Amino acid sequence: MNNLPFAKPGQFYKGNLHTHSTNSDGRISVEAVCKFYREHGYHFLSITDHFLENYHYPHTDASAYHTPDFVTLHGAELHAGKTGTGELWHILANGLPLDFARPTPDETGPEIAQRALATGAFVTVAHPAWYNLTEEDVISLRDTHAIEIINGISADHSDKIDSVYMLDVMLARGYRFTALATDDAHFKPDFRDTLRGWTWVKSAELTPEAILAALKRGDFYSSTGPLIHDVQVTPGETIKIRCSPCESVFVTGKGSWAAYKHGHNITEVELSIRSLKSAYCRVTVRDPHGGRAWTNPIWFA
Repeated sequence: MNNLPFAKPGQFYKGNLHTHSTNSDGRISVEAVCKFYREHGYHFLSITDHFLENYHYPHTDASAYHTPDFVTLHGAELHAGKTGTGELWHILANGLPLDFARPTPDETGPEIAQRALATGAFVTVAHPAWYNLTEEDVISLRDTHAIEIINGISADHSDKIDSVYMLDVMLARGYRFTALATDDAHFKPDFRDTLRGWTWVKSAELTPEAILAALKRGDFYSSTGPLIHDVQVTPGETIKIRCSPCESVFVTGKGSWAAYKHGHNITEVELSIRSLKSAYCRVTVRDPHGGRAWTNPIWFA
């Protein structure tokens, strides 16, 4: 399918798109954040400090810490207005210009998201499970690109790391969000909120501009452990998946439909999708340690 990244030119680069520093409520400096991710094998990073008045509306520029094998995207976690359950909106924006204007007192979450989109940013619905976003909340952000399906810090904050369910609800209703896994690292004691979720982006080069463009095309998959090497789909017939050794591979579509294979050290699988009555499917790979990897939704038209 033409929305799969695996056969496209370039290589996969590993990155984290949700992170905080001492410019807002993170525990370590911008330089230390970059050093940490670079030393753990990441190729790109976006430091998304909270764009709030009490932090003086920071817009962190980490470009001074670029190396030939590590780059950063300007970003911020945006806040404006209240969600349907009365919480302050959290909206993730990567590739946001440094001159992005502060919110006005009466600006809403959907409005600030639209402003970020208008600048060319990659905009994500942040951690829906963490603060109980409703379906109506997410639909109000429907022009955004992605849903944050894994938010690492939530694992030990409230045991709400996983928002995959919200992605599936939106897909079933026809909204074409992609799926993002992140740390949302604040560098809590023992750094327990790091290395929990990441994104592999397929790009012809490692530059902020190329990574941003690939994200907006959907040329990526997300993971908490396994690798997905290739996915090939023959619509209405079969799907073939190659991955790092795993114990389960799932293909899911609208509603309860699923095809799957379980075993030991599975690295290749071919599954029938003949009975799939859905405009899309997506792949999940699960390893023996409970790590998972997710493709973006694969749309058939």
